[in-house]
Amino acid sequence: MLRKNDIIKLNIGSVTLQGSGVGRHEGLAVFVPMTAAGDEIEAHILKVKSNCAFAKVHKIINPSPDRTEADCPAYAKCGGCVFRHISYEAELEIKEQFCRDVMKRIGGLDIPCEKIVGSESRTECRNKAQFPLEKTADGVKIGFFSPHSHRVNEARSCPLQPKEFAGILNVFEDYIKRYNVSVYDETAHKGLLRHIYLRKAAATGEIMVCPVINGKALPEDERLCSMLLGENGNIKSIIINENREKTNVILGGKCRTVYGADYITDELCSLEFRISPLSFYQVNPAGAEKLYEKAAQFACLDGGQTLLDLYCGTGTIGLTMAKNAKEVIGVEIIPQAIEDAKINAAINGIENARFMCADASEAAKKLESEGVKPDVVILDPPRKGCAKDVLETVAQMAPDKIVYISCDPATQARDAAILTDLGYKAEKLCPVDMFPGCGHCESVLQLIRE
Repeated sequence: MLRKNDIIKLNIGSVTLQGSGVGRHEGLAVFVPMTAAGDEIEAHILKVKSNCAFAKVHKIINPSPDRTEADCPAYAKCGGCVFRHISYEAELEIKEQFCRDVMKRIGGLDIPCEKIVGSESRTECRNKAQFPLEKTADGVKIGFFSPHSHRVNEARSCPLQPKEFAGILNVFEDYIKRYNVSVYDETAHKGLLRHIYLRKAAATGEIMVCPVINGKALPEDERLCSMLLGENGNIKSIIINENREKTNVILGGKCRTVYGADYITDELCSLEFRISPLSFYQVNPAGAEKLYEKAAQFACLDGGQTLLDLYCGTGTIGLTMAKNAKEVIGVEIIPQAIEDAKINAAINGIENARFMCADASEAAKKLESEGVKPDVVILDPPRKGCAKDVLETVAQMAPDKIVYISCDPATQARDAAILTDLGYKAEKLCPVDMFPGCGHCESVLQLIRE
């Protein structure tokens, strides 16, 4: 029987999407983070359950050929990446296999899976970051939470994010010290500055700086703006976001612009998009173009179809497909997102797109009353997937095709099984890596009405 603190030899046979290697000891699965398939290690047992155990690396006896030197000094302590110790080719294989496996295991579907579409770059590929802060005896920590905790690990320079972000964070440290700005303590629900939220438009280089506060205003905010602009001339928007709730949700609903515009502008698939603090916008723009291209391939539009884009957000997916559709109808329940979508359509001169602020059931009833029947439906729900009644509503519309884009292949597989029972056949699956280094993967699924 394994016990806590035992040291055992272990051969790692596979790696999970969460980045833990899996070995077996006397038939019991042992999960070990920061290992690679093919590693022979000594594992230090941390926890033993009836059906599995958890361990950490005590010693690497023979390293796997997949192993590589991690390119980030914070990697072992930061909760962001899980794959920076292996080659990108090995990471892509893990993600592709995961998508295949969950479609069979959870969805009960054995369908063709195309080769995963990788990210163009493994570094500086993300266009936003949200940094928590923590008061210390020596000053302030700015970085990311350590794994499975709310302890801030100092990490201002991250390989995934634009290099300019580190300088902006240094300005905030100087500002906090100079004006004695309090830092939020989530346990006591006291302190002013909660997060520093940064966005950069890849195509234009424009940067948005958004401090999130537990209050109504920052002291000397004009001086803060001056300090930030002195650090980086590409800052086009400084917006204070107010979040006074006792919550882990980062952004609150109120925004106040203290410098520049209410948005920054980026380009995606040859279209221009305005991005505000609360706008959903894909975090990896180069990857988003590949994702949308694959979705367009699966939609098979030829100019004669009506496209319904549920969960349309600010309209990015539908608008990138509008040139090949007769009409695009976007549906989203968040009013601000719908307003952004209308603006994005207008600034790109797209006249065959309209947007509705409603949930899926309401939208279906309204479209039915207008005599509108969508030929293709795009689903791009949040990580939790679609509610069953939404899937039933979509099936009642009887589109010829459904293109389901997911940031969680497991919930996509669950929903694919439901759609199969509702008369649709899953035809094609294609994973797309939008999050290199991290334990997430997007996938695009095509379903055809039988």
